[in-house]
Amino acid sequence: MRRDKNIRILAFRIFFLIIVFIFISRLYGMQILSGDIYLSRAMNISRRTYIIPSQRGEIYDRNFTHPLVINSDSFAITITTAEVPHGMLDDVIESVSQIIGISSSDILSKLPRQYFQLYHPVEIASNVSFSTISALAERKYTLPGISWHIKPVRNYVNVGSLSHILGYVGDITRDELLTLYNLGYQQDDIIGKSGIERRYDTLLRGKQGWETRTVDSRGRRITGRENTIVPPEMGKNLVLTIDAELQLLVEKALGPQVGAAIVKRPATGEILAMVSYPWYDSNIFTDGNISNFRILAEDPNRPFLNRAIQSSYPPASTFKIIMTTGILADRTFSPEQTIRCQGVIPRFGGRDWHCWHRTGHGRLNLSNALAQSCNIYYMTVGRDNLGVERIVSYALGYSFGEISGIDLPGEVAGFIPTPQWKERRFRELWYPGDTMNMSIGQGYLLVTPLQMSNMVSMVVNNGKIYKPYVLKEVRDPVTNTIEYITTPEVIHESDISPWIFESVRRDMRSVVSHGTARYPLNIGTVQIAGKTGTAEIGLTDRWHSWFTAFAPYNATNPMDKIVVTVIIEASEFQVWRATLSSAIIFQGYFANQNYEEAIRALGFQHLVRRD
Repeated sequence: MRRDKNIRILAFRIFFLIIVFIFISRLYGMQILSGDIYLSRAMNISRRTYIIPSQRGEIYDRNFTHPLVINSDSFAITITTAEVPHGMLDDVIESVSQIIGISSSDILSKLPRQYFQLYHPVEIASNVSFSTISALAERKYTLPGISWHIKPVRNYVNVGSLSHILGYVGDITRDELLTLYNLGYQQDDIIGKSGIERRYDTLLRGKQGWETRTVDSRGRRITGRENTIVPPEMGKNLVLTIDAELQLLVEKALGPQVGAAIVKRPATGEILAMVSYPWYDSNIFTDGNISNFRILAEDPNRPFLNRAIQSSYPPASTFKIIMTTGILADRTFSPEQTIRCQGVIPRFGGRDWHCWHRTGHGRLNLSNALAQSCNIYYMTVGRDNLGVERIVSYALGYSFGEISGIDLPGEVAGFIPTPQWKERRFRELWYPGDTMNMSIGQGYLLVTPLQMSNMVSMVVNNGKIYKPYVLKEVRDPVTNTIEYITTPEVIHESDISPWIFESVRRDMRSVVSHGTARYPLNIGTVQIAGKTGTAEIGLTDRWHSWFTAFAPYNATNPMDKIVVTVIIEASEFQVWRATLSSAIIFQGYFANQNYEEAIRALGFQHLVRRD
């Protein structure tokens, strides 16, 4: 009996020794053999990393003298819900809502439920004024969990019509984050939403910094511990091709008319000015108020739409520039041969086909037909000599129906119809009447104002089109050192003989010197060559008004020439509205005058309506 008891005691002692040995071995392994690993894990648990956002790069005009977008100091408000006593969260949010002017529901929508018990600040408002922060500070002790910090915001300086070029920024969305996460974007990032802000976001956003803090198990900061800070790097500064003073001139010349205007240097592709009306104020998005976006998005005039590159229209008589090129290059109809315009082609295809000049132009050769914009001439030659396939070929040769690749998002390609397309789309044959319509830029044909500008640029450059661009150079934000310069790039080169383009230029000059645009564009400041266009839109008293031109006509240095294109939607002034605007732009640019000086010099005060 005693012997059995001793055996049990011995077994217990052995078992106890084994347990102690295992414990000591485990402890030795954890502290000595794997000590570094567990120390690192412990440090990772007790230290939190916080992102320090970088400032976005600034944006300037082509002369680096006019800042277009800068950063301004502002405040952001955060709430740490774990610091709010139990049962007080709704009261705190309601009080803050009344002070900062954001609804309680909007604030709650920004608070993930998983953060309610954590000492993790969540931003609930940005671009907050100092007076609002002062009001919060006065009630600091009755608003537990509420804090604020300085946060730079975008300031669009005198943005006006530049809004479509510059764009705006906003909080990154869930869908954007899924796409851009691998590029280093984080959940609370600010990202470009449109325009230059979007196209060059990776250059503008800079590099985020970070700070590590020692915290307890609930995320509360432990004072007296060393923190690690890596400062952020500011984004690159961008210099655009836009001339700020010219942009203002074009903006005023276009006026409050729905449409677009472009000024481009054909020898390089630089966009000197680009205006689309209506525009919007990019600054209204800096406070994160979604209602501002909703109001603009629901506006029937679609102010978000950059009509210079995102809208397409029938080119109307401006398409006769391409028709003239085709007639000269195809040689199936002599440019000296005449056609008699009586104002109408009667009863062809079951209808009458009218010229804009209802009493007729009489006999016209090619040069006079372009100068007078005779529909009868071009409809006849297009139908009987060129034919739809050749017309389509020459339109494609001018890069119609293709995007140019301009460094702004959202460009559309326009449209060139073909017999094959019509048969697929409508299950109808292509009729001679369709060719007649296309010959005068009507029917299914659609082009953007930028494509129209490229068309004239091709004529000026003897068959070359340079890729349009808005970014001139990239600069270091600290030293202003130029890190990148955009170089001109040829995107299309025609095999048509230069003498044909010379002839087209000469005919375009005749449009201004003694044709449909002789008033008001035959001005003394500069020699202009261009083409008018009046596109039917199905209304009896409204038309799309086009004018596209280049100047100086007699310049020998390609860098001296500019191309101006203006489109006015549903204008009651017919062709004159676009022509008037173009005359003001040419006068202001070449006489170095502002808008007011230009209209006085031209004597247009009584013609220009300011709504």
